Amino acid sequence: MTQAQIRDTRVSALTLARGRSAHLANVIRGLNQQTCPPAELVIAVMQETLYTDLPDADFPIRQIKVTGTELPLSRARNIVAKHAKFDTLVFLDVDCIPAPELIADYASLVEPGAGLFMGEVMYLPAGATDAGWTFAEFDEVAVRHSDRQGPPVARTKPCGDYRCFWSLNFAIHRADWDISGGFDEDFVGYGGEDTDFGRTLEDRGVAISWLRGARVYHQYHEHCMPPVHHISSILRNTEIFGQKWGHRTMEHWLRAFRLMGLVDDTPDGLRQIREPSRAQIDLCFQQKHMPFASSGQVLQLLEENAARVRTDEASARASTPRHRHDAHATAAE
Repeated sequence: MTQAQIRDTRVSALTLARGRSAHLANVIRGLNQQTCPPAELVIAVMQETLYTDLPDADFPIRQIKVTGTELPLSRARNIVAKHAKFDTLVFLDVDCIPAPELIADYASLVEPGAGLFMGEVMYLPAGATDAGWTFAEFDEVAVRHSDRQGPPVARTKPCGDYRCFWSLNFAIHRADWDISGGFDEDFVGYGGEDTDFGRTLEDRGVAISWLRGARVYHQYHEHCMPPVHHISSILRNTEIFGQKWGHRTMEHWLRAFRLMGLVDDTPDGLRQIREPSRAQIDLCFQQKHMPFASSGQVLQLLEENAARVRTDEASARASTPRHRHDAHATAAE
């Protein structure tokens, strides 16, 4: 696709937001700097009040209320896609600032039958967006996530594992979106809806590809990985996934929760045993010096600790004196 054709392509940028007004403003500032501007931005507002004092933009911005007690992430994505006026759908999480070429990169590839594309994600440290920022400054401090796939060597590369689908930065043509049926709205709150969507794409023959380009810069915000602050919805959603596909998802998080003594398997399914302690929250919490929180690093620490406990218990059993009558029996033999 030539640059002239790219400029003629009509793209709907889509995002979801609850709170985080500063993050949303930065997303709009990023979209204002695109080499190929979007034709619109549609925001699913997951709160009672619409956003005010948003930055001026060279494209229309529409806000649509999508409220719910828990985060209605699946329903919100479906609603912004339904209200999008154009067929190239670019989904950005509210904490992801698009690099100037993002819309052009996606527009040059997205077409009916091409499937879904996932662009690059770089992580910013705390304070990177506190004052006026530039993309050159971002490139100096942003890092890649240690738990995530990096960009392919070629422009695109098929993603062979649907579990790698990640909704924070992706694009798809409406024709392929319609084949997918959108996100399953049975998934409410945090966790599972991305993996379910990826599995559905695979099941329905819609390709998933990594893309070198279409970069976003993930803005720092406090959260936990593994997400011990979302255990209840994770347990509910993994059971929904299991009933649908025959096996659970988010197993790495479940493994971490088991090692922390927070969840257990019962004949009736997973249940939460207790709330996480302050120390466990601190273990999973993204500190200000960390551009991202890593489930993989936390799980490794938990596994190492569990291995030490097993070794110590085995040593204690080996050093315990045998019962006197056992010793006599051994001597008699």
